[in-house]
Amino acid sequence: MGFTRAELDGFRDAVVPDLVGDVPPRLVFVGINPGLWTAATGTHFAHPGNRFYPALHRAGITDRELDRVAGLSDADRQHLIDRGIAITNIAPRATAKASELTSEELRSGGAALRGRLAIWRPRVVAVAGITAYRTAFARPRAVVGPQQETIADAELWVVPNPSGLNAHETIESLAARYREVAEAAGVVPAVPGQG
Repeated sequence: MGFTRAELDGFRDAVVPDLVGDVPPRLVFVGINPGLWTAATGTHFAHPGNRFYPALHRAGITDRELDRVAGLSDADRQHLIDRGIAITNIAPRATAKASELTSEELRSGGAALRGRLAIWRPRVVAVAGITAYRTAFARPRAVVGPQQETIADAELWVVPNPSGLNAHETIESLAARYREVAEAAGVVPAVPGQG
């Protein structure tokens, strides 16, 4: 499945609904904002070059690699929810690149995120993207990994952004970080002798 540039441009500023179930999630992954492919498919992290779903599978969080390119199926969405996973974004509007967002959009998005998390009450929140996290939450020196602060009483982590543009990460390195947050949230069992 593919889209022309003109088709994707038609999704600028669209908002993608959060993926969240009726019961409190154990782990919430927070993206920066929807990309145009995500907006076109209604599926978070949907771009073919994004490594989020391959890393979730490699980490043992999902039992299969979810095919997100054309949009997740209802069964795949339910699989994530049943595993205790929710997905949202800091900023709601779709852009071609995260760099199109203003600092104010990230800060106001961070405040709105706190409100959603206070309702959802997850165990762990994993923000995927250190630069956006630093801006949204006024933490200019934050580093990837567990944070000292909590958010809505949840353990707060910053994990690497799975975008294909983040050349410093591989599916394996992303999977290792995502496995850590999934273990902290009780989504997957901790590996004996590690941690």
